[in-house]
Amino acid sequence: MIKGQLETVVELKSTPEQFFKLWKSEVHQIPNHSPSNIQGVRVHEGVYDDKTAEGKAGVFKEKVEIDEENKIIKLIGLEGDVFKLYKVYNGIWHLTPKGQGSLAKLTLEYEKLNESVPAPHIYLDFMISLTTDIDAGLVQA
Repeated sequence: MIKGQLETVVELKSTPEQFFKLWKSEVHQIPNHSPSNIQGVRVHEGVYDDKTAEGKAGVFKEKVEIDEENKIIKLIGLEGDVFKLYKVYNGIWHLTPKGQGSLAKLTLEYEKLNESVPAPHIYLDFMISLTTDIDAGLVQA
C-alpha cells in the first residue's frame, strides 16, 4: 500500500484552547516547549521547522491549517527531508475536551514514493513526543 495513515490518541492535561492558541498565534514558541524535537521555527509563507526525529536532524516546511470549530490542527507538508521518501506527509491533531484537559487524536497521512519505503512510524513517534512536550510546557505556564 502506497497511501496510508497512522493514528494514536494521547491524553493531555492542557485544554484544546491552550493547544490551539500555541499553534495559532505562538508557533514561534514551540522550540521552547520541545527543544529536543524542534530546534527552530521560521514563519514565512509556510512554517519552516528544524526538527530531530530518531536523533537525525532535518528540515520541514509546512502550511498550518487551523479549524477551531472542529478543534483540528493540520500541518500540510510542503517540502523538506521527509519528501525524499514520501510524496504526501500531513500531520493532524484533533482535540476533544476531557475533564480538565483533552484527548488529542494524532493522525499521520502519508503517501510513499514506492512500495519499499517503510510506513513513517518514526514520524508518528516524533508527533507523540512533540505533543507531550507541548502539553507539559502549556500546563507549567
